[in-house]
Amino acid sequence: MRNIVVNEYHWQGIENINVEMVERKGVGHPDYIADGIAEAVSRELSKYYLRHYNVILHHNVDKVLVVGGQSKPIFGGGEVLHPIYIIVSGRATAYVQTSEGLDFIPIGTITLRAAREWIREHFRYLNPDEHTIIDYKIGQGSTDLVALFKLGLKSTPLANDTSFGVGFAPLSTLENLVLYTERFLNSKEFKGKLPAVGEDVKVMGLRVNNKIKLTIASAIVSRHVRDGNEYLNIKEEIREAVLNQAVRIAPNYEIEVYVNVADKPSEGIYYITVTGTSAEHGDDGATGRGNRVNGLITPMRLMSLEATAGKNPVSHVGKIYNVIAKLIAEKSYREVKGIKEVYVSILSQIGRPLDEPFIVDVKVIPEERLTQNMTSEICGIVNEMFNDVNRIADMIINGNTMLF
Repeated sequence: MRNIVVNEYHWQGIENINVEMVERKGVGHPDYIADGIAEAVSRELSKYYLRHYNVILHHNVDKVLVVGGQSKPIFGGGEVLHPIYIIVSGRATAYVQTSEGLDFIPIGTITLRAAREWIREHFRYLNPDEHTIIDYKIGQGSTDLVALFKLGLKSTPLANDTSFGVGFAPLSTLENLVLYTERFLNSKEFKGKLPAVGEDVKVMGLRVNNKIKLTIASAIVSRHVRDGNEYLNIKEEIREAVLNQAVRIAPNYEIEVYVNVADKPSEGIYYITVTGTSAEHGDDGATGRGNRVNGLITPMRLMSLEATAGKNPVSHVGKIYNVIAKLIAEKSYREVKGIKEVYVSILSQIGRPLDEPFIVDVKVIPEERLTQNMTSEICGIVNEMFNDVNRIADMIINGNTMLF
């Protein structure tokens, strides 16, 4: 029997508090770049291990640092003067002892290729060969594959740490709005209409009672802007487009949208970039400083400080338990009638099987009251999730679940 605790949570609920703050760092933000590259490297390592050894070997590459470069954007053009420096750090199995001899794994090649391909996939104007220097400091580990199989490698992995993961459902109106706004501005459709909008989009949402204020930092690509007047027109187009979408998502709220509030046109200060990211000129990033597993930074909710990106998807509870907690919360809210909000916390103990968490704590804010039937259904969902815990790795490797 798993240690599952389901209790009624006596709180007014997120929509009823007076002040709510939510943030999302978008695809081009330096912190998101660090997360994205860390996860891309982990996925490519996992795929390599699976192809060659039919198992994901130990690795954690969750220490990526993005050191901002220097650039000189000007209306109509500009150039990158000093490239962005990106270093991937962590640990990975670099050689394997098999019955046939010693296999060496091309850790460096996999790392550099994965990082460059991630940048090419997510940016239009950031050239990984010209605008970045990518380095790696990954400590080498070894694996005796034959011995691992003898120990029963195919069984449930053991927790690599004593840590916890958290999740909740549903998202509030403001949380949905902030998440949607960044995705909207970084969508191919919007970029097609307004190509001057760079990938570095950060959205900060504030709700005070029924008034919402969205503050957006949007890097503008200098080659698409002729002068200050056109820049200001682009800012207004962004504001109007976001506002038009926002009133559909939050029709019962008064909404204000602010874009690039640090601009000082009278002093010639505009948020323009050559490549679409602030990382080109002094803004740094690091793995784990950005969005949580639901894609948001939510200080008014339960949160884990664990970075999900770059951790191995097999035994690292800092990644796996955050994903599972989110999935349990969403499934419980979706399928168990009578839930207003639900919060899930899962604690591991190092060395225990992943499917035997130290405790699963589920806090329910019911629409009326928490019943025994609701508790039983939630416990069933928890058990169902942990009975098939090994599938979480497949979901992560195939990109079928949000991580940041």
